[in-house]
Amino acid sequence: MNRRPGHPGSDGSEWGPARLVALLVVGVLVALALLAGLVFAVVGALTEDGPNATEGGQQAAAPTTEMSREDALAAAPMPSAEPEAALPGPLASEAVGVLELPRPTGVGAADVPTGFPDTPEGALAQLAAIDVTAMQSGSLDGVRQVIAAWAAPGGPTGQTWSGVEGMASLLSAAGLSGAGLPQLSIVVRPVMGLVKGTVGPEFAVVCVNFEFTVTVAQTSRIAIADCQRMAWTGGRWVIGPGAEPAPAPSVWPGTEAAIAAGWRDLRYA
Repeated sequence: MNRRPGHPGSDGSEWGPARLVALLVVGVLVALALLAGLVFAVVGALTEDGPNATEGGQQAAAPTTEMSREDALAAAPMPSAEPEAALPGPLASEAVGVLELPRPTGVGAADVPTGFPDTPEGALAQLAAIDVTAMQSGSLDGVRQVIAAWAAPGGPTGQTWSGVEGMASLLSAAGLSGAGLPQLSIVVRPVMGLVKGTVGPEFAVVCVNFEFTVTVAQTSRIAIADCQRMAWTGGRWVIGPGAEPAPAPSVWPGTEAAIAAGWRDLRYA
């Protein structure tokens, strides 16, 4: 992914828009590799009408075992985007497809909303809830508590999860400790999503495109996307075992670039 160094804002503020791009695009997108996985090379385009596509999204090609099919699906490349595409931009006038997500029925471990059904849309809604709760904590401890409660054995941990790396990069670039700062506000809104594909009824790779609003002295906004393996275990969706999937493009929701990348608007039932 191409990256450009940030420069102080023209008003002399340390948190001008250009510095925020450097902080979030370089720090979060690279660390979240959130994104090859927020660690989030990249070849081709993903569309529901393309080869090997099904009603549930892209399917992995021809493997011999369930695990190899899951790995192939997770590793399949997705479209790329320049860092500038993550910044607010003109919205497309064309109609956008819609993914209708279920609402939670309760609150689970680490205060993450839960109770989503055993469907690809339920997996997408659960990932959105996990990421929102983790990143809005504004601290390393908060992010680690979330992943400890919502990853299956063999999945990401408090040391390896891209979300932890992303939060560490954000706090470090802001000159903050792992505890964050009361004046730091991170508001995360899931706006678009896609189901990359499924393997059987209990495994899905899903992606969410979030609108991040970060406030310290000023408020700035950026899009950040996350893809994860989701596994149905113990009556709930959790982030599944294995390497984090290939990254989805982080593009401002509702733009032509977002629609071309296959993102669809999220609507809660």
